[in-house]
Amino acid sequence: MRRPAGGSSRHRPGLAAVAVIGALALAGCGGQDSDASLAPSGAELSVDSAYIPQPVSDSMAAGFLTITNEGDAADELTSVTSGAGEVTVHETVGGTMKEVNRIEVPAHGQLVFKSGGNHLMFEKLKQQPKQGQSVAVELHFAHSDPVTVELPVKAATYQPTDGHSGHSDESGH
Repeated sequence: MRRPAGGSSRHRPGLAAVAVIGALALAGCGGQDSDASLAPSGAELSVDSAYIPQPVSDSMAAGFLTITNEGDAADELTSVTSGAGEVTVHETVGGTMKEVNRIEVPAHGQLVFKSGGNHLMFEKLKQQPKQGQSVAVELHFAHSDPVTVELPVKAATYQPTDGHSGHSDESGH
């Protein structure tokens, strides 16, 4: 910030330096309860292995992807929106599927959506996605900014070769 020349400008550079040093020190002290617009949530989210198998139904489809969090804090996926239709999040535990309002993305971990497991459910599709097209979705989180992802439409029989096991070793999933 510049001030007009004149007056007691000899003392202002020292005050400006103290103000800058103080601001830098405070910026490094932000915790999880800091204003999200000023400091990151602590989660470092990325998305890969996204796809939709070509649906056999005109009005419903499933979506799969992996959300990786390399940050020190967990976050939660709270909703998914798409211009293609309504999207809900389904969690599968012990072979039982249920719709959930939020699902954790663990710190230093992954949230995996895969066939037979957690998945996105598209309903009331405006048009049936065809192989070779893609469907855009926006992932909304409790603490992180929304993330837009393009899900390519793959063959109905498509099986990913990696990225959906949730493990770094060969687990056979």
